[in-house]
Amino acid sequence: MERKNYPLLYYKLTDKSVLGVLVGTNYQVVDKDLKGIKNTIAAHLQKQYKKHDEYPYMGIIDPKIKVIPVEIQPTYKEEDGSYPANETVKVPVVAVYGENASGYFECHLPLFNGSFYYYDEAQFKSLVTHFSTNFLNNFTPDALYRYMLYSPPKLDAVTLKIKEEREYNWDKDYVRTYPTLMKLADRYPHSKAIRRNMSAFPDAAWELEQKVEDVIDKLIGTRSNLLIVGNHGVGKSSVLKQAIRKITIKGKKEKLEFTFWQMTPHRMTASAKYLGEWQETCEAMIEDLQAANGILWMVDFIRLLQIGGEGPEDSVAAFLASFIQQGKLQLVGELTPTELESIRRLLPGFVEHFQIIKINELPERKIQNILTKFSDYCALNLKIKIKKEALELAYRLLLRYYPYEQFPGKAVKFLGQCVNEALILRKASITKEEVISNFIKQTGMPKLFLRDDLLLDRSDLESHFSNKIIGQPLAIKQMCGVVKIFKAGLNNPYKPITTMLFAGPTGVGKTASAKALANYFFGKGQKRSPLIRIDMSEFQHPGMIARFIGAGNEVGKLVQEIRERPFSVLLLDEVEKAHPSVFDALLTVLDEGILVDAFGRTTNFRNTIIIMTSNLGASNRTTIGFGGEDSAKYESAITNFFRPEFVNRIDHVVVFNSLNQENVKQITTIELNALKKREGFTKRQLKPQFTDRLRNHLASTGFDEKYGARPLQRAIEDQVVSPTAKWLLENPKVKECKLYLDYENGLRISLKKGGL
Repeated sequence: MERKNYPLLYYKLTDKSVLGVLVGTNYQVVDKDLKGIKNTIAAHLQKQYKKHDEYPYMGIIDPKIKVIPVEIQPTYKEEDGSYPANETVKVPVVAVYGENASGYFECHLPLFNGSFYYYDEAQFKSLVTHFSTNFLNNFTPDALYRYMLYSPPKLDAVTLKIKEEREYNWDKDYVRTYPTLMKLADRYPHSKAIRRNMSAFPDAAWELEQKVEDVIDKLIGTRSNLLIVGNHGVGKSSVLKQAIRKITIKGKKEKLEFTFWQMTPHRMTASAKYLGEWQETCEAMIEDLQAANGILWMVDFIRLLQIGGEGPEDSVAAFLASFIQQGKLQLVGELTPTELESIRRLLPGFVEHFQIIKINELPERKIQNILTKFSDYCALNLKIKIKKEALELAYRLLLRYYPYEQFPGKAVKFLGQCVNEALILRKASITKEEVISNFIKQTGMPKLFLRDDLLLDRSDLESHFSNKIIGQPLAIKQMCGVVKIFKAGLNNPYKPITTMLFAGPTGVGKTASAKALANYFFGKGQKRSPLIRIDMSEFQHPGMIARFIGAGNEVGKLVQEIRERPFSVLLLDEVEKAHPSVFDALLTVLDEGILVDAFGRTTNFRNTIIIMTSNLGASNRTTIGFGGEDSAKYESAITNFFRPEFVNRIDHVVVFNSLNQENVKQITTIELNALKKREGFTKRQLKPQFTDRLRNHLASTGFDEKYGARPLQRAIEDQVVSPTAKWLLENPKVKECKLYLDYENGLRISLKKGGL
């Protein structure tokens, strides 16, 4: 039989009562004398050992006790603020300390339920003072007074009898021992079998080695709860992963038996069916973590405040706060600076239980070193060489077009995609062409914007828009100007590429202009359309603002679309029909190109062109249908309807003219040319030819003074598409010929074979 001794701290409360605190645990007992306390605790420990084959961890070989006076300035907390007292108070802090089997030192602060490790005996007093101050600062003056009433404690021991051969095998009994923890979380680091199926790239924290050591010291040296704070891409996850791997390796060598578990917050509440169930699950998980000496890595930390209840005050985070404060749960997570501030605002005091390590973006020299190391790793392990000029081009493109993400994360992610494609295509190297090709696939941008050696051809630019937009020279000029500024690199990188308001009567080409601009900017590589169109008449009531931008766990339509397609043209159709609260929500988007929700999550619009359309002023026209519009009337209607701060954030107000009959004929030709590309013609290899008489008829019947050219598409569908479809179904053998479509009291179709 082996005996394990546990230090027991005991206080004499009165002549007939003694308080006993088992050091390193949550066990506290009040009995008439010391013997009764020891018997009660020993019986409980023995029962737990027989039931679970486990006993509390205590690493100190020869415990000692010391009382250290710590100066504290009591603070009175009221609803309207905190008021520190004029004088400081010396508080006696009891510490139980000593050397453990691994050769370094442990210290327990029993009444605070806190502990830490240290390596140098000279650090003992300063560390006790530091940790005690953090605990005592949360005490109210009344609680501080009650604490100081305790008499000086004494140290004794409780003995637990165990059998060495009954100590179980961790690997064998792993699932049986931690059922709740295994259900909710994944052990980290992953096993070799899992790692083989994951990314081929390393999670190395290059150039961040000091941050790795800081994390190790906080997690193991002081057993602190930890938040790693930094913008997206600075290397938070890499630092944490590297630290966990180092701790795991060291733990195996020194038999420290630390375990790390990775999970997302929603797994705590996903299976809850009735009131209070997820709280029971959390408590069971915390018990498993204590038995496993586990540290919980919470991925997507901010969601702790979003789940569990109706608000942050009754969320999972609020529930876990007491366990964290008592030292029953050690938690580590990652946050951006905006998320950190949101937590401080939404759940005051929660962040105060955590130590914070901030990671800023590295200087350019270190970023270049990381890219070089990544290139060397790919050449050595994957046999893919990334050429130096390709690295330089990737850095320059990412610096300009992804200003809202940080290096080195965005560079490693982008180059990783290039390497994966090279592996699939069995290429041995990555050149500038591969970098440009992958960038086009991600953004849809043409080579013109990505290569400085390609010059902008002004005539080609103007013809691109003039062939698609008819009768709107001012709109064409404004859109060409946007392209020129962007090509020159003079657009503000901290705003949307541009914001425009298209005003004018209906059916004159406002939506068509947005489509043309979207295809020019982002239509080269994306699988989905680069035009995001949102009908603002759907958001006429104040309660619909949540559907537009999101609220709580709900993601709004605007946020969802932009997160999926950050390189796009956002068309807010008939913007004046939205509720005024929507305009308020758009102010920051138009001005700074970002939208931050209540939980600090940022949606970025800085690679987006924002176009709003409006019919304001159309009813005030003096002439109807055939040009001659007074743009001042539209601009006056806009300034009278929208608040000045909203109008001032719009870069260009573009007034569209009414169309004349000649404009409609040109649009008819464009629509009929688009009709030729439909599948019904192409799969039969038919080439439709449209006569001038048909064009003139469609232009006449498809134009309306009130609705502009909008009825034209309906006229083409009714008078051309439907009769042609009927004719093709009646003549299924007609293939590989020209179809002549004319109009004479209805559509007339004739054909000529061998005309291809």
